[in-house]
Amino acid sequence: MSNGRFRVGPRARDWLIAVGVAGALLVTGLSGHPSGTGIDLFGCVLLVVGGLALAGGRRSPVATLAVTGMCAVGYQAAGFDVAAVAFLFAVYAAMREGHRVVTVAMSVAVLAALPLAALASGLHDTGEAFAQARSALEIAWLIAAGSAGEALRQAERRADEAERTREATARRRADEERLRIARELHDSLTHQISVIKVQSEVAVHVSRKRGEQVPQALLAIQEAGREATRELRATLEALRDDDTAPPRGLDHVPELVAGARSFGLDATLAIEGQRRDVPVTVGRTVYRIVQESLTNVSRHAGARSASVRIDCRPDALAVRIDDDGMATRAAAPVPGVGLLGMRERVTALGGRMRAEPRREGGFTVQAELPLERAS
Repeated sequence: MSNGRFRVGPRARDWLIAVGVAGALLVTGLSGHPSGTGIDLFGCVLLVVGGLALAGGRRSPVATLAVTGMCAVGYQAAGFDVAAVAFLFAVYAAMREGHRVVTVAMSVAVLAALPLAALASGLHDTGEAFAQARSALEIAWLIAAGSAGEALRQAERRADEAERTREATARRRADEERLRIARELHDSLTHQISVIKVQSEVAVHVSRKRGEQVPQALLAIQEAGREATRELRATLEALRDDDTAPPRGLDHVPELVAGARSFGLDATLAIEGQRRDVPVTVGRTVYRIVQESLTNVSRHAGARSASVRIDCRPDALAVRIDDDGMATRAAAPVPGVGLLGMRERVTALGGRMRAEPRREGGFTVQAELPLERAS
C-alpha cells in the first residue's frame, strides 16, 4: 500500500481477470443450460479452465491461446452455448505479444471447429450452427480483439522508440555541453596555470643553483602549481570521457596499485571469490573508487601502507580500501568532492558505501555493489 492506496501487481491483476472471466463463463453456461437435462460436469470444468487459463497469458500467450480455444470447442461440444470470451482475451494477449501468424491460424481453426462442436452436441441444426459460428458478429469480435492487441503493441513500440530518441538526444546534448566546458577550462586555465608552474619551478631552481635559501612561500606556490596541473588534467579527462574508449574496470585495478607503489606507498591487492562476468558499470565504479581512494591516501593521508581488497560474491561485488594514515575518529576529515563523487556512483547502482576513520587509526572506504540491478 502506498499513499493510502492499494497497488495490484501484474500477476495479481491477471489472476483477478482470469477468475472473473471463469466465473462469468460458468454462470452464463449454467443459466443457459436447459433445465430438463442434467448438468455436464466435464463441460463445467472446461468453462472454468478456459477462464483460469488467462492467468498465464502474459508469460505464455500461445499456450493460453491454444488452451482457451480447445476449451471453447469442448464446452460447445458438451452442450454449453456460451460465447468464447476467454478465447477473445487470449487473442488480444497473443497479438499484443506479436504472435500474428499463430493467432490468425488458431482463430481460423476455432471458427471452423465451433460449428462442428455445436452440431455434435445438438445445440442447433446444421444451418443455424454454421450461421452462428461464422456470423459477422463473431468474426467481428475476433477481428476487434486482434486489432486491439496489435494497436497496443504498436503504440508501446512507438513509445519505446520515442523514449530511446529522447535519451539519445539528452546524452548527445550532455556530451556537447561537457566538451564545451572542457574546451573553456582548457583555454582559460591551462595556459595560466602552466605559466605559474613553470615560473615557480624556474625561481626555485635558480635560487638553489645560487645557493640561496628558497622561501617557503615560493615552495608552496610550486607545489600548488603542480597540484593544480594534476587536478585540471584529471578534470579535463573526466569531462572528455564519453564512454567510447575501452572502459577501465577490474582488470585495470592492479595497475592502480602498482602506480601507488611507484610513489612510495606500500600498497597491496587481494581479490577473493570466484570471478564472474561483471557489468561494465560495476567494474568502472570499482576502478574509480580504488583510484580516488589511493589518490587521497597518497596526497592527504600521510600513510605508509594501504590495502585494497575486492570480494567477488555471487550477487554483489564488495571493495574495501584501508590505510594507516593520520585520520582518527576524533578528527575526521571533511568529505571532499572525490568522496561525494564515489558515493553518487555507488548510490546510482543501488549499492552502499561507507567512508570513515578506522578505530585503530587510518581511513577506510567500503562499498558494496549489487550485480543483478546493474546487469
